Amino acid sequence: MTATLDAPARDRVRPRRPLRTLSITDKIALAIMVGVPTLVQLLLVWLPALASIGLSFTRWNGIDLDRIEPAGLANYDYIVSLYPPFWPAVAHNVIWLLFLAGIATPLGLLLAVLLDGKLAGSRIYQSVFFVPVMISLALTGVIWQLFYQRDNGLLNNVLGTAGTPAAIDWFGDPDVNLLAAMVAATWRHAGYVMILYLAGLKGVDPALREAAAIDGANGWQTFFRVVFPAMRPINIIIVVITIIECLRAFDIVYVINRGTNGLELLGALVVQNLVGEGQVIGIGSALAVILLVVSLGPIIFYLTRAFGRED
Repeated sequence: MTATLDAPARDRVRPRRPLRTLSITDKIALAIMVGVPTLVQLLLVWLPALASIGLSFTRWNGIDLDRIEPAGLANYDYIVSLYPPFWPAVAHNVIWLLFLAGIATPLGLLLAVLLDGKLAGSRIYQSVFFVPVMISLALTGVIWQLFYQRDNGLLNNVLGTAGTPAAIDWFGDPDVNLLAAMVAATWRHAGYVMILYLAGLKGVDPALREAAAIDGANGWQTFFRVVFPAMRPINIIIVVITIIECLRAFDIVYVINRGTNGLELLGALVVQNLVGEGQVIGIGSALAVILLVVSLGPIIFYLTRAFGRED
């Protein structure tokens, strides 16, 4: 008789096991696993962010706490109206974004498509293109110095201008140093995008490609009408990462010339005003808040799309 019962009926008959309560050791381990990362986030992210918001409405020399004076919106008004590097930095960030979105990201996608095929030594190529993402910033700067040096750099040697008056000062000339820095950034960004798209391509159902082939689609049509739309979650992540990468870009330009002489970026201005002898805490904090507000746009967009899809 019992063998003829269906699964729901068996569940009704079978007594349920009582839920196991957490032991003291489990609770301590859980508290450490949750509490430590939360505390680190509070100390290193949220408290500095809240402090920056508060300090952006003050005047402070960064030394004596008793000399903090309220300034209202004066710092923001100064940045927008009188601070010379601000609007060039905004323009450079926009150019940076267009360059990454128009060249670096498609390059990463192209590398992923090529390496996703039956290419001999694919793993080796993947490692080679991903290495720039893993190496340190200092080493990145050294490598690109070797490329861009005016007298002995590889690029000027290839152009045949090394050691001559016609040699281009790639990092010193404000007309070309932004382009040189964006190429260096592309070197890193394309490898990162390549890995993400490779993961996305591995996750596409092969049946979609087979169905497209049966319908007579060629390789180009199959990719852009079937495969690429199927990677929609990866595409959203890539868009958000590209925007954030543009907004937080400062490392390369700071290594080159501390973000001056044609390499002004919002991230570099924040560091210039918060660190060093010429620090102006109120201005630097206001710039950080502006950068934070602009960065929240793509983050909210990504979270809305991600959680909206789950609902």
